[in-house]
Amino acid sequence: QVQLVESGGGLVQAGGSLRLSCAASGSIVSIDVMRWYRQAPGKQREWVATITRSSFRNYADSVRGRFTTSRDNAKNIGYLQMNSLEPEDTATYICNADFMSRSGSYWGQGTQVTVSS
Repeated sequence: QVQLVESGGGLVQAGGSLRLSCAASGSIVSIDVMRWYRQAPGKQREWVATITRSSFRNYADSVRGRFTTSRDNAKNIGYLQMNSLEPEDTATYICNADFMSRSGSYWGQGTQVTVSS
């Protein structure tokens, strides 16, 4: 059984920063690709960022230059550093990962980020 658990969400003022973590646990092998998504109330889930095992990164236009994703392969943890947060960034942030030698894609339960103006 594989689990992804996010942490690090919270309430922050506009212009502030938060760092989200996504930790993999269970009967796992190494994470291959990790992605971050977000979903605001009443809106569709939106892709935010991707990081491959070799640390190639890609970002949605809405967060590029403000968000940075990274990972610790030894610990099977991914991170999303969010700077210059805006009220429009308010959402539940959810990580998604593909694992080496495993089929399918796994989702975390999400962590809430609220940015006040």
